[in-house]
Amino acid sequence: MPKTHITFWRNARLMTCVGAGLGLIERGALATQAGRIVYAGPEAEAPRASTEVDCEGRWITPAFVDCHTHLVYGGDRAREFEMRLAGASYEEIARAGGGIVSTVAATRAASEDELVAQALRRLDALLAEGVAAVEIKSGYGLDTPSERKMLQAARCLAQARNVIVKTTFLGAHALPPEYKERRAAYVDLLADEMLPALAAEGLVDAVDGFCESIAFTPAEIVRVFDAARRLNLPVKLHAEQLSNLHGAALAASYGALSADHLEWLDADGAAAMAQAGTVAVLLPGAFYTLRETRLPPVAALRAAGATIAVATDSNPGTSPLTSLLTALNMAATLFHLTVDECLLGATRHAARALGLESEMGSLEPGKAAHFNLWDIERPAELVYRLGFNPLFRRVWSGA
Repeated sequence: MPKTHITFWRNARLMTCVGAGLGLIERGALATQAGRIVYAGPEAEAPRASTEVDCEGRWITPAFVDCHTHLVYGGDRAREFEMRLAGASYEEIARAGGGIVSTVAATRAASEDELVAQALRRLDALLAEGVAAVEIKSGYGLDTPSERKMLQAARCLAQARNVIVKTTFLGAHALPPEYKERRAAYVDLLADEMLPALAAEGLVDAVDGFCESIAFTPAEIVRVFDAARRLNLPVKLHAEQLSNLHGAALAASYGALSADHLEWLDADGAAAMAQAGTVAVLLPGAFYTLRETRLPPVAALRAAGATIAVATDSNPGTSPLTSLLTALNMAATLFHLTVDECLLGATRHAARALGLESEMGSLEPGKAAHFNLWDIERPAELVYRLGFNPLFRRVWSGA
């Protein structure tokens, strides 16, 4: 197709996600050229085009971004779900040898092809709801070969589907069984061997950790983050999910892309995140599955001026969720986010949490032409409905 070819998406309503709110435009139009947006605004002011697409009054939004997932893993944890129903807590399951460690055994035993095949089913569920970019964390291998296998599987997903995959190294997820009595040695392995080797192979886009009483201490996270800094890799952190270890403020001090979960975040942590530009990623799927009762401090995040995103946290144990639309409804219903906060949290703010804000997340000239057409009457329907997918068309690079 010649570079001068412009496609004109007319007779649309736009949710541009530009400006202070959703940037809604009635009687809008989008123009795309060579996989990029070249115009987004009133139809009357749109440029001439070689090809026209009549959107028949549908809403066009930026493609969705799921900025926190663990899509690649082996096995499942349905048995632990039954245990929780019988009254066992997350900590009790983890300390009894279940939780993350049980998924580690299944992941180590699976081949890369098996991991890809299993993850594709989960990824396809997200793509069917208009997701065009997804973060995939490692952290179920916990040794160099298995972490490599997970990250390579994540890279394969991006080759198999039209989707942007950002890979995050989460070696500091749990202590592997063989290091149960050798914490310091495992942290040394992460910082000095595992992360440098995987980064050198081009498998790591960012570095994460689980800062919690059942996982890693702030001092241990510092060791991992310092290693990431030496490798010029951005960081993010599972923080303040079960207690307040001030992990969010620690992450902010490293200029982290995001701090995620945050149920126990305090006002100082929220202020530190806002000042550093660290996105607060809320994960209602885990809150719901674990039957948590302490809400993330949304009011404090708003007061501090922090940026809020929403993600599925899709994982086998604590958020077996592969619907970002459902996560948006949960964020509104459980966390009391507004419709605007939910929709920005799955587009512009989620893109920022992955360092993709210059590429996607809003309908603006110069950004990739990844967007969705929806059979809805107003954007609030994307948050309001449960178990209903109104996606009419998922557009990738303008096609």
